[in-house]
Amino acid sequence: MTETAEALRTVAHNVRAARVRAGLSLEELSRRAQVSKGALVGLEKAQGNPNLATLVRLADTLGISVSALMQGRPEGRVRVVAADAVAPLWTGEHGGEARLMLTTSGPAPVEVWRWQLEPGEEYPSHPHQAGVVETVSVTSGRMTLVVDGTEHAVEAGQTATFDGDAPHTYRGAGSGPCHLIMTVHLPPGPATTA
Repeated sequence: MTETAEALRTVAHNVRAARVRAGLSLEELSRRAQVSKGALVGLEKAQGNPNLATLVRLADTLGISVSALMQGRPEGRVRVVAADAVAPLWTGEHGGEARLMLTTSGPAPVEVWRWQLEPGEEYPSHPHQAGVVETVSVTSGRMTLVVDGTEHAVEAGQTATFDGDAPHTYRGAGSGPCHLIMTVHLPPGPATTA
């Protein structure tokens, strides 16, 4: 429980700091990110439980990575992150999950995600800001990647890449779980870290 409260305080601080850096009022960020003002006020007070879609919309609007909203100050030159040390940001109805493992630093950060999709489970994602490129590398099982309404089968050992500014969905396929590593390559920008 303490880790969850600390994580929420970090998100609250980072959202507010990024909003102030961007020169946005609560009303303007709410309008641009399509997040209710009440939810945004609560989030900045470290109250509530923002879901993955809300964090993605806020990060896209603020021009930063999702993990820039979630991470505290970096510690040292090398970061090693264990999967069980990171709470899932999305949990599917059949036990699938998505964990944002880390985001690289620099002018064009890359988010590294670990996903598990159970058969038939899906996560629809809204389009990201222009310049975002995603890759999915299936390590076991099968998935269906839907980009702009077109389905693409991706199996173990295969990697797919696409522009993230189109609607896209990740769906588990086959008879067992699908495990994949997803990277989100963010465009260079002035405000890439919190």
